[in-house]
Amino acid sequence: MRGADVGDNEQMNSCCEARAVPERQRRVLQIVLCVNTAMFVAEFLAGLAAHSTALLADSVDMLGDAIVYGFSLYVVARGAVWQARAALLKGAIMAAFGAGVLVEVGLKLVHELAPSAQLMGGVGVVAFAANVFCLLLLWRHRLDDINMRSAWRCSRNDVTANVAVVFAAGGVWLTRTPWPDIAIGLLIAAMFGTSAVAVIREARREVRRV
Repeated sequence: MRGADVGDNEQMNSCCEARAVPERQRRVLQIVLCVNTAMFVAEFLAGLAAHSTALLADSVDMLGDAIVYGFSLYVVARGAVWQARAALLKGAIMAAFGAGVLVEVGLKLVHELAPSAQLMGGVGVVAFAANVFCLLLLWRHRLDDINMRSAWRCSRNDVTANVAVVFAAGGVWLTRTPWPDIAIGLLIAAMFGTSAVAVIREARREVRRV
C-alpha cells in the first residue's frame, strides 16, 4: 500500500506540474500582450508624427506581436495541433507586415517626407526598454513548446528592431536625410520575412508530426 501511495503522490505531483506550466505561460503572455499593445499605440502615433518608416515598421511589429501573443494565450493549453496552427498564423502575420513596410517606404519616397530624429530616438529607447522586459519574461519559457518558442522569437526580433530604430534616428540626425530611416525600415521588413519563413517552416514540420 505504501508503494501505491507513493506512486499516486508522484502522479498527482506530475499532474499539478503539468497544469502549472501552462498557467505560468499564460501569466507571462498576458503581461507581454499588454506591453506590446500599449507600445504599438505609442509607436504608431509617434511614427505618424515623426514621418518615420522605422518607427512605423516597429509599431506594426508591435501590433503583430500583440496578435501573436493573444493567439498564443488562446492556444497555450490546447495541445500541439492548435499550437502548430497558431505558429503558422504568426508566420503569415509577420510576412504580411513585412510587405506593409515596403508599401510605406514607397509612399515616403513619392512624397519625400523627412523624419524627426529626436522623436524617433526618444520613442525608440522607450520601446527598447519595454521589449527587453518582455524578452526577459519569455526567456525561461523559450524551450517549453513551439507556441512559446515562436513568442520568444518575436520578442527577440523586437529588441533587435528597437536598436535599429535608435541607430536610424542617429543617422537621420547626422545626415539630415531620410535615407537611414528608410534603410532601417527595409531591414526590419527583411527581418520580418526571415522570421516568418523560420516560424512557418517549424510550424509545418510540427503539423506533419502531430
